[in-house]
Amino acid sequence: MILEIQNLNLGYGDIQVLWDINLRIAEKEVVALAGSNGAGKSTLLKGVIGILKPISGNIQFFGKEVSLLPPSKRVPLGISLVPEGREIFYWMSVEENILMGAYTRADGDAIQKSLGWVYNLFPRLKERRTQQAGTLSGGEQQMCALARGLMADPKLLLVDELSLGLAPVMVDRLVGAVREIHGTGRISILLVEQDVQTAFELSSRGYIIETGKIVAEDTSQKLLGDNRIREAYLGI
Repeated sequence: MILEIQNLNLGYGDIQVLWDINLRIAEKEVVALAGSNGAGKSTLLKGVIGILKPISGNIQFFGKEVSLLPPSKRVPLGISLVPEGREIFYWMSVEENILMGAYTRADGDAIQKSLGWVYNLFPRLKERRTQQAGTLSGGEQQMCALARGLMADPKLLLVDELSLGLAPVMVDRLVGAVREIHGTGRISILLVEQDVQTAFELSSRGYIIETGKIVAEDTSQKLLGDNRIREAYLGI
């Protein structure tokens, strides 16, 4: 198992947000975490990457306890986060932003190989590599954030709200990119999405989180076929 979360309680200071979270991801697996806004999805990703320390419970990565490690120690192990809202450096060029993802790496030739790969994945970024990142469209900025996350050479990629606020045509392009990333066979993905349809179409398994607790876990196909979930999240 690449990631195993057991009885995780997490919050901000004295405010607890997540209760007794249990979640697992196998190698080469895409897992979706879906739920409404404010359910605790982003908080969980901050716990996995190390921005937040657990109140209790544990997080194991390839069987190694990482619960108390800071992000600077988790990224070299192979965990990378594409944050909600993209959080790119607007005043820097596109390529400078992308290369920031490789800050923990010292393998120069391999970094250039990774850069070539993300440019093949996102040709539009290559065309705009000298352009100031803040001048990109929202969809292009999301591509840039995803490319930056990939430059860490992750074994587990955490993607927070891939499609939020983007036009359908851009969402389709990003979904295609995620499929291609998974198709390499090197990277497992934990995809956090408010758009349940998109999340479960991309993943093999999924979890539903409500008010800080996991309330459902199954194959994505079964979750999409669950009438309660369809009514609550798809309006069907």
